[in-house]
Amino acid sequence: MKNNISFLTKNRGILIFFAVMLLMPFLVGLIEGSSPSTIWSNRGSISKFIEGLGIEIFILALFALSYDLLFGVTGLLSFGHAMFFAVAAYFTGIALKTLTLPFWQVVLLVLIVAIVQALLFSLVLPRVKGVTFTLVSLGLASVFHIIVMSSDMINLTGADVGLQGVPVPAFISPVTERLRFYVIALTLLVITYLVYRRFVASPTGRVCIAIRENEGRAKMLGYNTTVFKVVAMIISSLTASAAGMLHALYQPIISPSVADLGYTVTGLLIVLIGGVGTLSGAIVGAFVLRLLDFTLRRFIGEAASFITGAIYVIFVLFVPYGIVGTMRIRQFNPKSGWERILGWIKPKNQLRS
Repeated sequence: MKNNISFLTKNRGILIFFAVMLLMPFLVGLIEGSSPSTIWSNRGSISKFIEGLGIEIFILALFALSYDLLFGVTGLLSFGHAMFFAVAAYFTGIALKTLTLPFWQVVLLVLIVAIVQALLFSLVLPRVKGVTFTLVSLGLASVFHIIVMSSDMINLTGADVGLQGVPVPAFISPVTERLRFYVIALTLLVITYLVYRRFVASPTGRVCIAIRENEGRAKMLGYNTTVFKVVAMIISSLTASAAGMLHALYQPIISPSVADLGYTVTGLLIVLIGGVGTLSGAIVGAFVLRLLDFTLRRFIGEAASFITGAIYVIFVLFVPYGIVGTMRIRQFNPKSGWERILGWIKPKNQLRS
């Protein structure tokens, strides 16, 4: 009984989030004037739109969560993280469309591929670190991006057009069973977050944090840091691959853009907005990024990308610890943001005077 109370107390934030998001389609349906049975049968127009937007946010949050474990917790800055996501998305599409495998076999295949990918990246871990690892990871991801864009792979990947017409199992079809898809994506996100929190608090997770802070000191204490980084890499790859699979099942086209550097940068931006190493910041950042992008594109159009980029730069300058990080340290100092901007504009000798 005490353990149950302790679990609820420690995780009340994510559990409240889960409850609110679970009820959100029905609450929107009430405003729309639709009955719960209408929402359940996927006939509510506004609630169905909210479900779709929620699914996109949950997938982004899942991807960002995997990136936060690798970068925010373990200190591995990868510019090829989108490869985990993209490979899973393409393998899901190819397995369902070309190989026509049963869904459970597709899930098993994606999990195996996720582990293989992580081990592939891990081959370079004992030999490179820091900026070198970042560049190597970018190189590996670039190779995959070139492969999926190749005209020789058009029958499998769709080349630059993307993979289209993936048959989604009827029980999770985003067209006829969107609410079920929404609940599955939300549940997977919440469970992953809880597992991540448990991992970070475990002895293995604490060693990963020690590696981020000072890998040399962790080695001096007798830890084989490569092993711990491989563990973090595998967990991160499995999570990003789960997000990639959901993306393939939800989106009508698997675009090659999910395999390029831009998608990794999206994950990095989400983590920076929410707070590096906070875990919950990945969820907060995904909401902020997707809703901001949707709102600006809705009212401004093509100029939204430029304005969004400017907002992100300003945000990082004034809120360097992210939303969750700033809330935790309870320190918001806009003056430091202005000092950074002035440091770019004025020469250093003027600032000193």
